Amino acid sequence: MAGEAILLAAQSARALAESARRAGLRPYVADLFGDADTLDLAEGYRPLPGRFGTGRLGGSALLGALDALADLAGPRCLGVVLGSGLEGAPDLMAEIARRHRLLGAAPGTVAALKDPMGFAALCGRLGIPHPAVTLGPLDDPAGWLLKRAGGSGGSHIRAATRGRAPAGAYFQARVPGRAFGLAVLADGRSVAVVALTEQWSAGSALRPHRYAGALERGRAEAPALPRAILAAATDAVGRLAAVTGLRGLASADLLSDGERWWLTEINPRPGATLDILDRRGDSLLLAHVAASAGERVTPGPTPVDAAAAEICYGARDYRPVPRIAWPDHARDRPRAGTDVARDAPLCTLLATGRDAAAVREMLRERAARLHALLDQEETDEHECEVSERQRADGAAG
Repeated sequence: MAGEAILLAAQSARALAESARRAGLRPYVADLFGDADTLDLAEGYRPLPGRFGTGRLGGSALLGALDALADLAGPRCLGVVLGSGLEGAPDLMAEIARRHRLLGAAPGTVAALKDPMGFAALCGRLGIPHPAVTLGPLDDPAGWLLKRAGGSGGSHIRAATRGRAPAGAYFQARVPGRAFGLAVLADGRSVAVVALTEQWSAGSALRPHRYAGALERGRAEAPALPRAILAAATDAVGRLAAVTGLRGLASADLLSDGERWWLTEINPRPGATLDILDRRGDSLLLAHVAASAGERVTPGPTPVDAAAAEICYGARDYRPVPRIAWPDHARDRPRAGTDVARDAPLCTLLATGRDAAAVREMLRERAARLHALLDQEETDEHECEVSERQRADGAAG
């Protein structure tokens, strides 16, 4: 496969493009951001309209971008990998599949897994613990969350309100516990576990359940979940994969209090943990392509070090983003001169270390240093502009 082209489309496709380069592939990319490192990685690029966190990519614009990139890629193209943004649009996925070879879950599989009421009913038939869901009306919303069908990243989750759920949304019962992700490679019949990750949120006033980051513990650390829960969750995801024909790299979102667990949803695509999981020998993107073809793929062993990735959200408006020397551990770097609003994704920070605690502390330190660097650079640019204006005024006088 080395040297072949691959089409990538997502809300943010940088991690996919980086994995493609690691595999020796030539990535042709369409996403919302066009970050500096994405453009450096891409053989060809097309911007997509839209807003991050909506969980949807525009139909005609996406089709046009993929068609244009396919023309650039030429005949040696493996197909198209879709990341976040298509969860609520299986019809659009079907149209993409008619034009290009789709590498990953089939549109029918996505429709079955991402329909909230149908997925809950499927879990019920299979005896898989899943929070109750309803369209309402709710008499007492205190024990419920409001979610948008097909949403991603947690930004769409709100406290429930009385009455019926708005169109395109649903209510899900609150359950206790911490958030985990179970990454798997599915071949349409069974799954192989890639990793278990611990996940956390960084809520804002408007988005209290906004996704922040994920961490994979190192090989020598104690498991983040009891082995019995991990085995039960793996079995559940495997049975769902067999029923729905799930193929490719996917992740299951879990909540657990250490004694009980609930499967909240399955994301039938490469997810936000790709940065920390793609360090197992062969590229996970190649494994995704193989699993999409129905091959049984055995992931590499858990690395010795712990690893984590965290979205760094803007502490304030950057209009524009100043020109800085971005640290090596920063990804999704916005281009200098572009605007990033407060609470919008600014970049992704990576860290590896001896254990989970060390890695989380490293992320905190790196976020603080980055914000200080941005603040200092913006101050320097402002002082330079003031000095230039003063010199100009003096010359004019």
